[in-house]
Amino acid sequence: MATTTLRIPTPDGQADAFAAFPDDGRQHPGVLLYMDVFGPRPRLEEMASELAAHGYYVLVPNVYYREGQAPLIELPGHIGEEERPALFEQLMPFYLAHTTERVLVDADAYLSFLADRPEVGAGPVAVVGYCLGGVLAMRTAAAHPDRVAAVAGFHPGALITEAADSPHLLAPKVTAEVHFGIAEGDMTPEEFGGLNEVLEAAGVRHGNEIYPGTVHGFTMADTSAYSPDGTQRHWDRLLSLLTRTLTAGGA
Repeated sequence: MATTTLRIPTPDGQADAFAAFPDDGRQHPGVLLYMDVFGPRPRLEEMASELAAHGYYVLVPNVYYREGQAPLIELPGHIGEEERPALFEQLMPFYLAHTTERVLVDADAYLSFLADRPEVGAGPVAVVGYCLGGVLAMRTAAAHPDRVAAVAGFHPGALITEAADSPHLLAPKVTAEVHFGIAEGDMTPEEFGGLNEVLEAAGVRHGNEIYPGTVHGFTMADTSAYSPDGTQRHWDRLLSLLTRTLTAGGA
């Protein structure tokens, strides 16, 4: 396995990023991995490396790069319930500043970067997101249906809103296969049913699930939300999705 830090040119500057990939001199399918609200940190590097071990080039950009290089704030080694309010207060300005326009500008840059990497094959890519990253993954897939073959979002953020550009309304533009792994309590049964109905009406292949016994953030081992069972289910679903949708996927 190889890992590296790098910088991705964008119209607004350079995004700092982390990449993990098999150190075998071969080309592998690309995976764009969008961070959760807490940003790039050792846990996301661990997850990227684990995914890369299955035969993928995994890129993890700092989507808050306009505000500075990661880490933008000091994070504790373990994020418990008592730390969350103060951390969210610090992070919320970065989150709110990351508008849909910025998401789409950056998605262009990230996918172009992957397309130019000698370690990445010429086939389609997957986009994976955690927390807010689930929304970014959906927007990226809708904007690049010719490039994105798979979308996976785990404990995703606001997929269904009242906004005119709500992520779920992008379904008719998505050609990728979709999996959302949703924590208990993150969606009402009506919202979950509505999400599936929109995807079905648009003809989007999907296999969404509510993961039993989980809370928001369940894949993040550096938080009190962590669920080993939920995280294993997430790996099972994600790896199966990538094997089905990416040329030469899996290992």
